[in-house]
Amino acid sequence: MRLAPLDYADLPRCAELERILFAGDDPWSESTLRAELDHGHQYFGAYVEGAGLVGYAGISVVGSARDAEASVHTIGVDSAWQGRGIGKMLLRALLAVADEFTAPVYLEVRTDNVAAIALYQAHGFDRIGLRRRYYQPSGADAYTMARPAKARETAGKDGTP
Repeated sequence: MRLAPLDYADLPRCAELERILFAGDDPWSESTLRAELDHGHQYFGAYVEGAGLVGYAGISVVGSARDAEASVHTIGVDSAWQGRGIGKMLLRALLAVADEFTAPVYLEVRTDNVAAIALYQAHGFDRIGLRRRYYQPSGADAYTMARPAKARETAGKDGTP
C-alpha cells in the first residue's frame, strides 16, 4: 500500500466511495471533490497494487504561518479494506500537513462512528462540542473534535537552538 497526493483522475473513484460510505447523508460529488483540489486543499490517496484507490483523505489549512488552523475535510476507506490501518496512515499524512504549519486541527465525526472516534482520540483529539443534526439528510449528530498544534522542533540534536 502506498500513499500519494490525490490526482484528478482519482475523483470518479472517490465519488463512488463517497456514495457507498456516506449513502445515508450527502456524499460529495466528483465536482465537489474537484473544487477541493482546485482550492489547493491537501488530499491523499491510498493505493493498493491490483486494487487501485482504496482510500482518500483531505485537509485544509487556513491563516498565516503564525495563526494557521487546519480542518480535516474527509477520510474514507473502502469497506473491503477497513481495519487494515489505512485510515490511520491517511490521518497521519493529514496531521503531518498540519504540523508543518504548527496548526491546531479540527474535525467533525458522527457520534455513532466509534472506530473513527477511537482513532482520533489515539492521535490526540478531544471532543470539544456537539453539533446536533449536523449530517443531512440523516440528521445524525456530530462531535467536533480538536487536536492542539504540535510545537515545532527548534532545538538541534545537541540541544542547541
